[in-house]
Amino acid sequence: MNKGDLIDAVHKALGDEASKKCAEGALSAVLGAIADGVREDGSVQIVGFGTFKKKHRAARMGRNPKTGEPMQIAASTSVGFTPSAALKKSMS
Repeated sequence: MNKGDLIDAVHKALGDEASKKCAEGALSAVLGAIADGVREDGSVQIVGFGTFKKKHRAARMGRNPKTGEPMQIAASTSVGFTPSAALKKSMS
């Protein structure tokens, strides 16, 4: 499923009263709020769905895949997702 599919699903859930543009705006607002929350607070928990959490990766040594030479990989920040128990249970 991609963003277009998500917009279609939200549009269908909202019914005929809402336009597709309204559904796109709603999805963008939710995704933006999640991104802002992770950026500012470090995590966003959605009960029954899961938690988006900021992850820090330390600098480390790696290897250049072409030459095999050791190289320094810089520290970075990313976002991880941990599904809730309810979401995990619904998958089986």
